[in-house]
Amino acid sequence: MHPMVIAVALSATHTFSKPVVPAITLVKGLGVQGDAHLGVTVKHRSRVRADPTQPNLRQVHLIAGELHDELQGAGFNVAEGTMGENITTRGIDLLALPRGARLRIGGDAVVEITGLRNPCSQLDRYQKGLTAAVLGRNPDGSLQRRAGVMGIVIEGGEVRPGDLITAELPALPHWPLERV
Repeated sequence: MHPMVIAVALSATHTFSKPVVPAITLVKGLGVQGDAHLGVTVKHRSRVRADPTQPNLRQVHLIAGELHDELQGAGFNVAEGTMGENITTRGIDLLALPRGARLRIGGDAVVEITGLRNPCSQLDRYQKGLTAAVLGRNPDGSLQRRAGVMGIVIEGGEVRPGDLITAELPALPHWPLERV
């Protein structure tokens, strides 16, 4: 199976879940048109409180549909957009990508992966135990964050379910994803 988009979502307000829509438009250097996180500087409320001038490395949130499958199997009520993602994928291991990997999505859009989403307490407010379900331990004992990846828009374009995704890795050395 070729990696692909299975759903897209956006919300004009700071809501935990985002409604699924037929298509989203990625805007170069800004994010998802019409989404509350659109902008050059950070829009996540906790980050704005810390420093509203920091660059927005969280313009686009992507989650693997395979994570939804796993969570549903464990009894969680999650689906596309539920965990606040803009793009739900299938067939690509987002968490294994190095920092700086670029995803070509559909005909024109390019998203550069900046890091991992840090699971927050909103997950448990949505459904008790969800935060713990998206955290784990790597073989070296370090914390594993599995709630998706964040990225910035390098090239804009429309993204819709069924669009194919091609990953382009950065030059070596590859740096593992860290929380952003």
